[in-house]
Amino acid sequence: MRRREFILAVGGAAATPSFLWPRMVRAQQGAMPVIGFLHSASLEPNAKRLAGFKRGLQSAGFIEGQNVAIEYRWAGGQNAKLPELAAELVKKPVSVIATLSSTPATRAAKAATSTIPIFFLIAEDPVELGLVASLNRPGGNATGISSQNAELVAKRLGLLRELVPRAPNIAVLLNPANPNAKPVSSALQSAAATLGVQLNVLEATTDAEIERVYQSLKPGSPLLVGTDPSFFARRASLVALGAKHAIPTMYDNREAASAGGLMSYGQNTESSWEQAGTTVGRILKGAKPGELPVMQPTKFEYVINLKTAKVLGLDVPLTMQARADEVIE
Repeated sequence: MRRREFILAVGGAAATPSFLWPRMVRAQQGAMPVIGFLHSASLEPNAKRLAGFKRGLQSAGFIEGQNVAIEYRWAGGQNAKLPELAAELVKKPVSVIATLSSTPATRAAKAATSTIPIFFLIAEDPVELGLVASLNRPGGNATGISSQNAELVAKRLGLLRELVPRAPNIAVLLNPANPNAKPVSSALQSAAATLGVQLNVLEATTDAEIERVYQSLKPGSPLLVGTDPSFFARRASLVALGAKHAIPTMYDNREAASAGGLMSYGQNTESSWEQAGTTVGRILKGAKPGELPVMQPTKFEYVINLKTAKVLGLDVPLTMQARADEVIE
């Protein structure tokens, strides 16, 4: 550098207000990457899961507030807000969008951008939803984890039937606004035919509709609750309704069984969110979503609440207890 240029550079730096120096340093070092986090529900029921996501990020070398920022957008159960929230994240712009345990959020993100990487965690087949070209080679800007819910709901139905073998039919609670409602209903009908049991598929979206579903069931009638973010957020009220109306209920998450639900079988969602955080970290480091195969959950849990079974007057066979990952007594 010539002497005159050096003097001008030093003079310019000296004239720069000190409060601007950190911004200048960050600009020179490269801006901190930003993760856009989009979800159809709210923070409170997902707090433990979010902690798992952050552990995964940390294992990949990213700590929120130190070398990565997270922009949160929670729809609070109002899916109609998701397109607007997704558009906000795209305008930021963010480095990657994470949509975990929320198919509506995933679809909103995919509709909002074809360039920003998207990492999803869903219960449906992402190929059927048009999110990826194939499981092994997603091809576009999205990849993630798919639990292939159709297989899991058949397993849940079988466990519920095993516990209440003499029930004339089994009710299923689905949210018709969820895109997985139809494929899940179809999968359950096939599984029910194999088990020789009649299904009573009931749909509900609002609190009032859900309460009417429970009121329509006779005490002792078994119920399978479908996978849905709004049902997870309402798990405490669902458990309370099940107790009030004496309904033996199967859930997809251990949190419901821990809160007093009869049984649950499904992926260890906290572990899956941690798995998601690790892969989002890889994407921040340059991995391309289109080249990352869609994964499956690595941990599944079967939980039985014996306290609830006793209240309902049900004897849980020792063989079922032996197969459970956790028995709450």
